[in-house]
Amino acid sequence: MPKEAESYFSIPDLLDLNSKQNYFSGYVGGSVALKDSYFEKVKVNLRYMGDSFSSSEFRVVVAPEFSFPMGDVAITLDADIDYVTGSFDRAFDNSNPLNYGFLNLGAAPALVFGSEDVSISLGIAGYFGMNSENSTSEFSLYPRVKASYRLDETILVYAGADGGLKQNSYYDFKEINPFVSPTLFIAPTKNTYDGFAGITGNISNMVAFNLRASYGNEANKPLFKANPISSERKPYQYGNSFQVVYDEVNTLNVFGEVKADISEMVSVGLNVNYFNYSTDVETQAWNLPNIKASVFSEFDITKELYGGVSIFFVGERKDFDYFRTHEVKLDPYVDANLHFGCRITEQFTAFVKGNNLFGDNYTKWMNYPVQGIQVMGGVTYKFDW
Repeated sequence: MPKEAESYFSIPDLLDLNSKQNYFSGYVGGSVALKDSYFEKVKVNLRYMGDSFSSSEFRVVVAPEFSFPMGDVAITLDADIDYVTGSFDRAFDNSNPLNYGFLNLGAAPALVFGSEDVSISLGIAGYFGMNSENSTSEFSLYPRVKASYRLDETILVYAGADGGLKQNSYYDFKEINPFVSPTLFIAPTKNTYDGFAGITGNISNMVAFNLRASYGNEANKPLFKANPISSERKPYQYGNSFQVVYDEVNTLNVFGEVKADISEMVSVGLNVNYFNYSTDVETQAWNLPNIKASVFSEFDITKELYGGVSIFFVGERKDFDYFRTHEVKLDPYVDANLHFGCRITEQFTAFVKGNNLFGDNYTKWMNYPVQGIQVMGGVTYKFDW
């Protein structure tokens, strides 16, 4: 709770505040692949989610893939059936319930051909989206074009343009930001286009690299922004929750990564992402950093013992503080994680993980410092059916 709340709300209000949120969900998923068939595979996922405020959501995704080889040329077809439906008990600023339902039907045919040095995929994605609550529908097209050329045995250049219709959901939003209020407006995002170009390859037998630049447009892109305060005194109306606002956002992204295999037992890597955002309605691309970077390593101690370490950096973000009525900057932060595992048998594996090892209570989301050092351990079992 922000310190400013102590002067804005009365002491009895704050003492009676019970802002605890609980999420619960169930998930079933699987895939089927066939050999020597035009029908390559299909993935099916079903998920149900609810929370402490009578919210509920059901989502089903079916994604079949087909391939029709014809010598050096192949025709591929990726289909996408994605349906989400859900409800919130009320909106943030009124007591009317919020219901939503979206069905996205997509098909992405592509003509794929290439030689030893050249690979080209010419495709397009068509989506038919239906809003069941408003009884509206819309058809849209997106590019799916990729090409690569091998300069020599070690260097590959590539370019292309991608796009599609992305289904958003309450589950996905709370996975990113668990402090969202149960009063969200859910809608799909149009990834209108994402043009990219890059170069990848090996500097030596040990070191590989990838450099990539892209520029894209997203219509109806969701951004997390602090909720305003309200006199209704709901547990999430004290300036302690987040809403989702949508805007048209153009994004320039420059990415670089270097990986090195020090030995058969140890690998290390470094990657850096730079982002530049341009918004249409909102003054900022709320809570999105301009810089993200990480250093990582994976290693095998013995055949049974393995581990890994990662240190990542997230740059400054911006949000809006309704208590102080102006934009605020969230400081950059560094987080370190370490994990070890032991393959006891082919089925049993034991592991231990340590997160935020620097113990810094940095603020990932406004007014919510993260926990200090966290340690978790457990075992996994893989069924051999």
